[in-house]
Amino acid sequence: MLRCGRIRTFIREYKESQKTEKLSFIPPFLILIVEAVLLIHALTIDIPDLMVVELTTILLIISLIEIILVSYEIHEHYQKDSFDRILTIRLDDYILERKEKNVKRIVNDFIEEHPDYSSHRGEIYHTACQILETHKEELWEKKLNQQLERFIKKRKNQNVDEILEAFIKKYPPYKKHRSKIYERTCQILGREK
Repeated sequence: MLRCGRIRTFIREYKESQKTEKLSFIPPFLILIVEAVLLIHALTIDIPDLMVVELTTILLIISLIEIILVSYEIHEHYQKDSFDRILTIRLDDYILERKEKNVKRIVNDFIEEHPDYSSHRGEIYHTACQILETHKEELWEKKLNQQLERFIKKRKNQNVDEILEAFIKKYPPYKKHRSKIYERTCQILGREK
């Protein structure tokens, strides 16, 4: 039963792997089948050619080793993706709960609370930076949406371009984000109609 569990696990890992990893798994099997056919043919003829048998056996062994290595690579990649996904979820929940903005404190406190992650300090630091950047962008977008909605309510009967120009005049820091403001303005005006 244990073997079936390993096979099911590998099949799940294979299904969730990238397309290139899936494709890299096919050639060793094709070569293995061809080598097996050649080996069977070389052994079944009346006078077997030992050189052909030896070389075919060597290639058969190389194909088996390649299949094992590709399987191991797929497994390692799956484990890393799974670890990164779980770490991101845990760290995001931790940051939201603590409302801490200092990355060093986040990393130290997180490792203190979850000692099993102590050997992954660099990954935690990198992931925490990404999460904080995402939270910063979400907060910025929320603030922009609020200001834009209030601004649009005061500007009746103006088209999107007029609203955009007036908004940028009033809020110069948003000058670099014209396309985002334009898109959001269209959404707000479309929702009001």
